[in-house]
Amino acid sequence: MVSKIIRSAYLGSKDYMEPLKGELGGIIDIHDQLALSSIAPIKSLWSINTWHDPKVLTIDSINDGAQQLKKIQRNWCLYSYQFHRRAILIQEKLPHVSAKPLCFPCALPTSPIGSWTLLAENQILASSKCSSLFKNGEILFEENKEGPPSRAYLKLYESLTRAGKIPQPGDFCIDAGGSPGGWAWVLQKLGARVLSIDRSPLDPKIASLANVEYYKADVFSIKPSDYDKVDWLFSDVICFPEKLFDWISLWFESGKCKNFICTIKFQGSPDYSFAKKFLAIEGSHVVHLYNNKHELTFMHIHKNKTGKIEHKTN
Repeated sequence: MVSKIIRSAYLGSKDYMEPLKGELGGIIDIHDQLALSSIAPIKSLWSINTWHDPKVLTIDSINDGAQQLKKIQRNWCLYSYQFHRRAILIQEKLPHVSAKPLCFPCALPTSPIGSWTLLAENQILASSKCSSLFKNGEILFEENKEGPPSRAYLKLYESLTRAGKIPQPGDFCIDAGGSPGGWAWVLQKLGARVLSIDRSPLDPKIASLANVEYYKADVFSIKPSDYDKVDWLFSDVICFPEKLFDWISLWFESGKCKNFICTIKFQGSPDYSFAKKFLAIEGSHVVHLYNNKHELTFMHIHKNKTGKIEHKTN
């Protein structure tokens, strides 16, 4: 049984719980990937799904548990770390929520989904308001086993889906650190023009694609003054966060590009707090994608004057 009031909960990635724990306060307990806190929800960088204002429900049976959840709302997702059989039986009595892999490009779901777990046989922790629109923050896509040369393309799928905006046919994109070409493959399929910059070459099947150009160079030698306009700047380059931040700052100051998706990679014993400097850029988001590894993703997507994300019309 829980003695302290749980005011928030954070679901982290299995292999990256340490940075999540490091940014949280008031930790009451940690159940595998779920951290419970006595403090109001914070904007966590490492949580793949944050549970806001969770409630503890006392139940007297499987049917009662399902009924209590249904009284709160329709859509629920189970996070199970104990009492698995009992938890599954409760979830089976709730309305079915599809977990079918997405076909990119696609829109975000429009219906919110709550999360719940069993703290004890007769005690449910449930949050009707979660940060992710996907079951346990897991954004799954139909995978392509033949086109892309690596699975890194899934990070770009997820980033663009979260952003709610994709490059349009004819858009000029810089793909920094693009080898072997997974991101270039995605962008080319969308009809964009891609300049992939890396010291290592692209996979030959990517380099041969229409509208894909490869330039062998140190990414950080590329300056905004080299280009008239860039519609999107993408970076999956391996470097220290400080170096990426300084380079990205040059682009923001230049006004040459309005849309950015960049991977912030960590090595050795990193200072994770430095990632918050990226948030100082107005309108920016920093998240740990479901498809990220020991890294975060920085996103800055241009919005029009109404505050809505600006989409081009073909």
